[in-house]
Amino acid sequence: MPDELITAIALILVIEGGLYALFPEGMRKMAMQVEKVSPSSLRSAGFLAATVGVGIVWLMRA
Repeated sequence: MPDELITAIALILVIEGGLYALFPEGMRKMAMQVEKVSPSSLRSAGFLAATVGVGIVWLMRA
């Protein structure tokens, strides 16, 4: 289990790092757009993303 968690965190870093390395201006613009979104919308989007992620992991493990 700890190995899988470390692998998952490493993959997140690879994906995010790749996006910032390949599209620095696009990521900056996206960050500026996020500032304009209400906290409740960000919370809802985060909850949805987490739920989808848990669902994918659950389906892959079944």
